[in-house]
Amino acid sequence: MEMSIPLVDLVAQFRAIEPEVRRRLEGVFARGDYILGREVAEFERAYAAYCGTARAVGVASGLDALKLSLRAVNIGPGDEVITVANSFVATALAISAVGARPVLVDCEERTFCMDVAQIEAAITDRTRAILPVHLYGQPAEMDPILEIAGRHGLSVIEDAAQAHGARYRRRPCGSLGQIAAFSFYPGKNLGAYGDGGAVTTHDVELAERIATLRNYGSRVKYLHEELGENSRLDTVQAAVLNAKLPHLDHWNQARRLIAARYGELLKGVGDLVLPEVRPDVEHVWHLYVVRTRRRDGLLEHLRARGIGVLIHYPVPIHLQPAYRDRGWREGQFPVAERLAREVLSLPIYPELTETQIEAVVGSVREFFDRPA
Repeated sequence: MEMSIPLVDLVAQFRAIEPEVRRRLEGVFARGDYILGREVAEFERAYAAYCGTARAVGVASGLDALKLSLRAVNIGPGDEVITVANSFVATALAISAVGARPVLVDCEERTFCMDVAQIEAAITDRTRAILPVHLYGQPAEMDPILEIAGRHGLSVIEDAAQAHGARYRRRPCGSLGQIAAFSFYPGKNLGAYGDGGAVTTHDVELAERIATLRNYGSRVKYLHEELGENSRLDTVQAAVLNAKLPHLDHWNQARRLIAARYGELLKGVGDLVLPEVRPDVEHVWHLYVVRTRRRDGLLEHLRARGIGVLIHYPVPIHLQPAYRDRGWREGQFPVAERLAREVLSLPIYPELTETQIEAVVGSVREFFDRPA
């Protein structure tokens, strides 16, 4: 039986937490503290505790979290930052936005995360940082990255935009590098009802600098110490995040169960390559991404049956038109390019039912049962 199954169902999530969301929003409206209000301070304390860091600083978006993290460790024009070709373009845009040069390495075939073996060859005398991405909810291989960075005197900035609650060797993502950037885009495991982001760090001085930069470079009203930005987490969005944060671990566990169920039901279907999880991490399944050489046909088939699917990501960073003048060429990062041709994200969210899972799997099987 065909049914409409979205990639993410934010309405179902809202219904489950509606009373707490409304209570907190009404508090904001009653106080009128819309800019850096009480809910922002509460969320920053709670999220720092959740990530096991000294501080969390709320900002306007995940892109801003990356940009301000780079600025906080004094990365700017003439500097190079190593990151991975297989990520959302914001990872590279943040580096470019501060005037630095993104230097790409390829990703690993099995986990889609940064290929650690390629990092050292990319280091030059201009390299100032490594920016690994915890992609789809699976942590990057952080200990080797930290070891390489330590030997070369480099900063490590985590792109944790898809890794809320993920753990690497029992340590929370967001607490592993010098500084980390989170996004609270609505579809994230911990999402606001608009844009939002946060920076987490063990370094209190870095946190204070982020807090200054996000607020026009000001600690004291009308006194501006730096060329800052307007990048403050809205109090309304912080209220939503405060309502959601106590549910995050439960929601992540639901995602793990759904991913496991997909793994059981899709094993051996067609030429599907199912996602792998390293044994030393706790994946939070922001996305459930399969691979097939028949990706485009499967995508059309599923959409025709009302199933929400998406490609994360159809164009690797090095082939984006915005970076045409960078000199990257097709074939330079072959794993990222292969993934871009083959990956497909299936619906996954905590409220996804067994009936819906079986409908998705049934439609996938139907596609592969047909002649190629």
